[in-house]
Amino acid sequence: MSDDDYVYDEASGEWISAADAAARADAGDAVEVRDSVGNLLADGDQVTLIKDLVVKGAGQTLKRGTLIKSIRLTGDAQEIDCRYDGIKGLVLRAEFVRKR
Repeated sequence: MSDDDYVYDEASGEWISAADAAARADAGDAVEVRDSVGNLLADGDQVTLIKDLVVKGAGQTLKRGTLIKSIRLTGDAQEIDCRYDGIKGLVLRAEFVRKR
């Protein structure tokens, strides 16, 4: 489609340009992940745990205040994929972390 094309937006009930429709589609795919205090998280951020967490299957407890470096967003608004020493495939809930 070129910029001169118009498409019907069923959400608003209006005709909008193709460029605006593409921008809205891209913005709609992005999932906002927020930490326990409402800060927006992004890939590569560092987070700190706000409570002790028992890691199932690893037989280990991550203590409050533990720094987790270089997080990755999973596409779910509540899950964060990360790495920690000795634990592979660690997934944390966003409600238990705070952005550093």
